[in-house]
Amino acid sequence: MSRYTGPIYKKSRRVAYSTLETGEELKRKPYRPGQHGQERRRKPSNYGIQLTEKQKIKFIYGLNERQLKKTFKEAGKMKGIHGENFLKLLESRLDNVIYRMGLIKTRRGARQFVNHGHVLVNQKKVDIPSYKVKPGDVISLKDKAKEFIIIKGALEKTTPPVAYVSFDPKKLEGNFIRYPDRNELDDEINESLIVEFYNR
Repeated sequence: MSRYTGPIYKKSRRVAYSTLETGEELKRKPYRPGQHGQERRRKPSNYGIQLTEKQKIKFIYGLNERQLKKTFKEAGKMKGIHGENFLKLLESRLDNVIYRMGLIKTRRGARQFVNHGHVLVNQKKVDIPSYKVKPGDVISLKDKAKEFIIIKGALEKTTPPVAYVSFDPKKLEGNFIRYPDRNELDDEINESLIVEFYNR
């Protein structure tokens, strides 16, 4: 299945969660999309609840089904709790780290930015958004990219980076310090439901 590239607001309303992490999608219409979006729905089954949670993650990080499942399997080979490892791997994706540094306003924009070859990891060009950044890696931009209007605009509006990512706004350079702890990630995400979905 290919990656979804349609209106993200519609998908956020579908899973009743702000996948852009701004809350903007649900302000005007905090109900499901479509003609019957405001009608009362039947209580979802366990499978429906698990599927919604999986879709939530899929839309947040902008992955297709194959990428999501591959990351899930990779997390299962790591020591520790499967669900938490899954979230840590998603947070260590290069496009997500660029987003967390505040260089681009959205993960979708960060993915395109990486794809176009504007990003360096340890001074080497990396144009693969799914590249797994390791603790200690230094992420920077090509000199030409530092002058882009999209970068300057993002830096004016974004909040400080999360604790597991450092960022120097003068050098436009950041560091992936460590993998995040679970309490640093969104507590509205129930990763155990995703584990149940894939293990069913």
